[in-house]
Amino acid sequence: MSSTTDTPTAGPRAVPRPVLAARTGVAVVFALNGLAVATWFSRVPAVKEALELSAGRLGLLLLAMSAGALLAMPTAGLVTQRLGPARTVATSTLLVAVGMTVIGLSAGLAGSLPGVAVGLFAFGYGSGACDVAMNIEGAAVEKRLGRTILPRFHAAWSLGSVAGAGIGAGAARVGLPVGVHLTALAAVVLVGTLLGARSFLPAPVEADGPARPADRRRTLLAAWREPRTLLIGLLVLVMAFTEGSANDWLAVAFVDGYGVSEAVGAGVFGVFVIGMTLGRTAGTVAIDRWGRVPVLFGTIGLAAAGAALAVLAGSGPLAVTGVALWGLGASLGFPVGMSAAADDEDRAPARVSVVAVIGYTAFLAGPPLLGLLGDHVGTLRALLVVPILLLPTLALVPVLRPPAR
Repeated sequence: MSSTTDTPTAGPRAVPRPVLAARTGVAVVFALNGLAVATWFSRVPAVKEALELSAGRLGLLLLAMSAGALLAMPTAGLVTQRLGPARTVATSTLLVAVGMTVIGLSAGLAGSLPGVAVGLFAFGYGSGACDVAMNIEGAAVEKRLGRTILPRFHAAWSLGSVAGAGIGAGAARVGLPVGVHLTALAAVVLVGTLLGARSFLPAPVEADGPARPADRRRTLLAAWREPRTLLIGLLVLVMAFTEGSANDWLAVAFVDGYGVSEAVGAGVFGVFVIGMTLGRTAGTVAIDRWGRVPVLFGTIGLAAAGAALAVLAGSGPLAVTGVALWGLGASLGFPVGMSAAADDEDRAPARVSVVAVIGYTAFLAGPPLLGLLGDHVGTLRALLVVPILLLPTLALVPVLRPPAR
């Protein structure tokens, strides 16, 4: 089945070599973006200590990164439409590398809080723009391959983030200065991304000549008025919340709610990440066989059941089983939503940008809302919000069906 249909394909077909090269390039870019993000988060404790920040001041500092990302995403589609995905990815990753370097040098050498804030804003802006552009390119590659592959690109991001977290843990253990670490990884991410983006598909030539900026803005505004695009964005918002709540609170919830050690809590989060990665790798086969809608009905239901079991199980092993199901079930909603937003390649930049803005709101608003709720009912019980939100979201799944041409 093609990702743009809900029926099986007639059979395998030869794939041009440039498309295969582009597939590899997109996977590299996704993985390196995950590596960059995890590298920063792995050294947050070092930056906190270097700047002598309280938890509250650190939370305010981290908003600089979120603000940069949310400012980038509304216009990232327009930029990608004008420059093409390859140039957009290259430019935005340069900004990511500059941001990482400024963060490292400001924290490690200068001890400058404003410098770190500026670096975080640049890092967030570049990462947000890169996220939109690489998803647009991934959707284009998916169409030319004739099968679902965007979730596997997101699995590459997860693998990159695992590598970044592991390298960061090792760097912290041996006492590597944060400035040296972030600067070195910034160079790796930039060079690798530039090489990966070189194999992207050629930017499509517009039949009526290059669109004027005013036309592009009208296209973006029109996307904000499309019911299907907004409903896909709402579905992606819930799936981002489902994923982000586990990223932020799962380890803490098991420590507080089940009385396990911090090491065990980290291991439980690892189970969730493994489930996400396996789901994004193997789920593409299921989508190609049965279509987006049936598979997403099943995986969202699985995520709801798994999250509920993780909270209500009462015993550690059974709760960990719930975590694994939660990760498997949450794995496909975000990438499949991005793929659905890009069904019409001509309008993909604007629509993916809109869906990204709506979806990423969950990563900004979700953690503090769950934290406030956790103050009243406990961190573990607060995670029951996840299945409560997922069940009505099943009604949105049919919007993922590709529109008739």
